[in-house]
Amino acid sequence: MKKHIKTIILSVVLLSAGSCTKFDDKLYDASAINKPDPGVVYAELRDLIDDNGWWFWAQEVTSDEIAFPVRGNDWNDGGKWRVLHQHDWSNDVDAVNSMWSHLYDGVRESNKLIDGLLPNAGDPEIDVSLAKLRTLRALFMYMVMDNYGDAPLITSFTSAPEFPMKANRQEIYDFLVAELEEVVPLLPVSTNKFAVNRGMGFTLLAKLYINAEVYTGTANYVKAEAMCDSVIGLGAYSLDNTVTAPFAANNVNVSENIFTILFDEFDAPGFRLHMRTLHYLSNQTFGMGVGPWNGFAILEDHYNTYDDNDLRKQEWFMVGQQYDINNNALFDETAGEDLILTPEIPALVMGAAQTSAQIRMSGVRVKKYEIEEGAIENLNNDFPLFRYADVLLMKAECAVRNGGPGDGDVYVAEVRNRANAGPTSGFGLDEILAERGRELFCEGHRRQDLIRFGKFGNAWWEKPASGAERTTFPIPQWAIDANPNLGL
Repeated sequence: MKKHIKTIILSVVLLSAGSCTKFDDKLYDASAINKPDPGVVYAELRDLIDDNGWWFWAQEVTSDEIAFPVRGNDWNDGGKWRVLHQHDWSNDVDAVNSMWSHLYDGVRESNKLIDGLLPNAGDPEIDVSLAKLRTLRALFMYMVMDNYGDAPLITSFTSAPEFPMKANRQEIYDFLVAELEEVVPLLPVSTNKFAVNRGMGFTLLAKLYINAEVYTGTANYVKAEAMCDSVIGLGAYSLDNTVTAPFAANNVNVSENIFTILFDEFDAPGFRLHMRTLHYLSNQTFGMGVGPWNGFAILEDHYNTYDDNDLRKQEWFMVGQQYDINNNALFDETAGEDLILTPEIPALVMGAAQTSAQIRMSGVRVKKYEIEEGAIENLNNDFPLFRYADVLLMKAECAVRNGGPGDGDVYVAEVRNRANAGPTSGFGLDEILAERGRELFCEGHRRQDLIRFGKFGNAWWEKPASGAERTTFPIPQWAIDANPNLGL
């Protein structure tokens, strides 16, 4: 278990090298801010991944990677998973409502701290802290813009309008680029995975630039490539020798993780991905103290994009006959058969037309994030929001877009050679998108990637073709009811 969570959050993630006491003395001179806790800002990042914030699931379930099939009486949940998969959501579903709320919670809490520090701007230590907080606020607003398009751009807590108007996507993009170009050079170069540092800032800028055509109508792959070069040029990151280390229970010092969201089974709970995917009996495989919920699985078509020799296919997924921790074959008494997980999922909604075994066992399950022996409901693994492998594949994509097929091969090769994945030459855009899907599976990137490559509206398993209006989510009805300006 990782100790002293709050100390890490306060002193490393947001604050400068000075002591917390000095920071607090200067911050709390602004009495209107009411002594906000920097840890609250960082906690909002955890909410994006766990069961409350929905950002992670909104990126994954809307894509061609995973699905939550209804398994008889399980996982219908009012259709909240199905509407995401089939691109049939409204402005009053859990994902739309909760993601909006938690992203703006992050913006609000960042603004509280920024407002409190601004009177002391000019002090070098405070200026670094401001740069970190402005970068963190930019991260939340980038996610707002990416998911919702036009939205309020709120840059102050104390002087925010009661009923803010929407800014258009171009305005938000321009603000974020200008903001980050100003503050990222002030960020320290650090390999601390929880720290808002220069590598994290360059990666966020790369994300903005590589998606500029989606956000503004004007491509900016040259600057996107330059930002990838900036990350690479820091010399602070490198691919691990294994495909498992970035997602291990103890991944705090892994060289390729650039910026991670801290989780701990007791002190920072909420990462329950294993509970949502593992079969009911998989607790016996890992000696778990709780029983999993038998939910989501990788889509068969996506699973089949991995070559059989690909280490990622071998290490990240559970398929075939399942065993307990002592290597005894598991038997599902409810289904009356050996527990054999199959790649095929008969239907998105399984019921009377399927056998009990199909309902309970269909779909390859995900163990990409290490499940420790004796795991409980919450994992210890820190979530890698930004990872060096992603930067290498963004660099490869930009090299092809700015040049031609094959120009990014050297960067693709680093990723594929590590995975023993086969050919590494002649990669064009379609091949790079496919490789991003394999390498970055279940890390929250696929929705954005499919949109950037113009494939988000394609039909895939149990999902009909969808229109361009589905590339963003609607503003929640409850937010419009509270602020009619949002409906304009």
